[in-house]
Amino acid sequence: MSQAQWERTLTVTTAEQTHALAAALGGVLEAGDLLVLTGELGAGKTTFTQGLGEGLGVRAGIISPTFVLVRIHPNLPDGPRPGGPDLVHVDAYRLDSAAEIDDIDLENTMDTAVTVVEWGKDRVEHLSDSRLEVELHRSVGGESTATTMDGMVLDFDTEDDDEPRTIIFRGFGPRWVEAPQLLQSTSEVEGH
Repeated sequence: MSQAQWERTLTVTTAEQTHALAAALGGVLEAGDLLVLTGELGAGKTTFTQGLGEGLGVRAGIISPTFVLVRIHPNLPDGPRPGGPDLVHVDAYRLDSAAEIDDIDLENTMDTAVTVVEWGKDRVEHLSDSRLEVELHRSVGGESTATTMDGMVLDFDTEDDDEPRTIIFRGFGPRWVEAPQLLQSTSEVEGH
């Protein structure tokens, strides 16, 4: 497995900040970009993807594609980026391998869309020579949290969207030789 070209860690304290950071990132993404989102349940992967969609100028209404595996959100001709890429949102949680990813045929949209894959780590790296990995972590505690055998935190209380989150970005491949400007020198995201 290849090494990341760079890594940046940011802290956000609200869902609004997560959304705003992703919207800013969406503004610099291009057709062909692959983003791999990881994080426990309730970490903010869908909130992050909603922000990306806003920055990309795609149709609103992004929800997790858990039961359909893939949702395509078209670029809006009257949005902030007319003619920009569509957003392909994938949930690979129930897929066990790269072969199952291949079965959903993402190659047809990879060149013309931004592809975001939740739970895609170790499943989608073969799709592109470049990828941006985004890890979201909740600051969880207390007794309401359950832990699986492999140590993954399961916390089904997703209503507390305004607790601090740590977001780690890693760039791989020629597309991500350098971190986007918005990730260059910041360690904490400012609120509005």
